[in-house]
Amino acid sequence: MAKKLFVGNLSWGVDNAGLEEAFAQYGAIEEAVVITERTTGRSKGFGFVTFTDDAAADTAIAEMNEKDLDGRPVTVNEARPMQPRE
Repeated sequence: MAKKLFVGNLSWGVDNAGLEEAFAQYGAIEEAVVITERTTGRSKGFGFVTFTDDAAADTAIAEMNEKDLDGRPVTVNEARPMQPRE
């Protein structure tokens, strides 16, 4: 079963390929996406990485949380479902 991770505090220079490269050492990745603003295309400073294996995702959380990525300590945890806005 796939597990999605939230990755926060990304530097503006990290793109989808860079995010995938940083996490690929922990296991097979289905998708790595840096969230960008629609109008400018600039990163919002966070993204998501989806692993195909739960154990690999758990290892990535333990190893990457607070680790330096492109000059900034990233926050990594399991993504929560999006809550509907009122």
